[in-house]
Amino acid sequence: MTFKTLTAALSVIALASASSAALAADGLTITSWGGAYQKSQQEAYFKPYAAKAGIKITEEEYNGEVARIRAMVQSGNTTWDAVDVDAATAQQGCDEGILTPIDYSKFGGKDKFVKGSTFECAIPTIIYSTIFAYDGDKIKDGPTKIADLFDTKKWPGKRALQKTPFGNLEFALMADGVPADKVYETLKTKEGVDRAFKKLDTIKKDVVWWEAGAQPPQLLAAGEVVMTTAWNGRIFGANKADKKNFKIVWDGQLQDWDLWAIPKGVKNLEASYKFLQFASSPEPQAEQTKWISYGPALVAATPFVQPDILKDLPTAPENAKTALANDPVFWGDNKEELLKRFNAWLAQ
Repeated sequence: MTFKTLTAALSVIALASASSAALAADGLTITSWGGAYQKSQQEAYFKPYAAKAGIKITEEEYNGEVARIRAMVQSGNTTWDAVDVDAATAQQGCDEGILTPIDYSKFGGKDKFVKGSTFECAIPTIIYSTIFAYDGDKIKDGPTKIADLFDTKKWPGKRALQKTPFGNLEFALMADGVPADKVYETLKTKEGVDRAFKKLDTIKKDVVWWEAGAQPPQLLAAGEVVMTTAWNGRIFGANKADKKNFKIVWDGQLQDWDLWAIPKGVKNLEASYKFLQFASSPEPQAEQTKWISYGPALVAATPFVQPDILKDLPTAPENAKTALANDPVFWGDNKEELLKRFNAWLAQ
């Protein structure tokens, strides 16, 4: 090798090393919701990917504020390389042009994910659900169908519902006999909305309203209600951490998603995509289920989930038979109107 050739080769190596060092120095800033959920992401994604890529991952937390993403993008100083968003934020952020459209070809196509979970500007990571549950120590042969939540003759006593039209209108229609795949079609009509509120009327005097996710297991444990709607992870957490015997009724569960999004204007789009590709691979998504009882959005991840864990996930085939997927477009179009009617109904 000539001196000139050797010098050129060493220059290439130096540039590559400098580039790798720069990437490692810059690292990635990833934002999520904190708590047990972000802890599960640390173990399944952040720590393994940082070690694999040789970079530092800086974590931040937020409460889902679209305004924080919007402010970064509009200022031209996007500091979040990836952010965990809910379905509503995924839709709104895309509509506003503050999230990057996802190139699904980098992930093998949209059909690699659970049907209905993909968004133009966000890629699904977990599936959770709103269910209803009861205390197995207090009720031996408990309810099994969504209709039981509304049956105060067979199951007398208070039941807790979240103080929002979201979920309650869907549950009311399914309890009234509307098939899951017809629920949103029905809610798009005045007659359908009237029907849902009429069904809610049948239990209104027996409802305790909850607003924070920690309340449902507390209400059950205190015996203040005989059953409650809740996020499935909260019930699972109470059973695991507090040794409760709460039973989830999966019939009519309302599934929802969290998704990864890339804010517009990230400094290294390729680096963001590489992290998302890792987080959207089977083994890491299955690993997350060891830390929190949310189902993987990637279809190929389910076979990697341990059987004793799978039985507690919303995506388990047995649990998902009658599941209803949230329609964020419907709620984006109708939330304000339905919230006004719901609040007026509460005040009656």
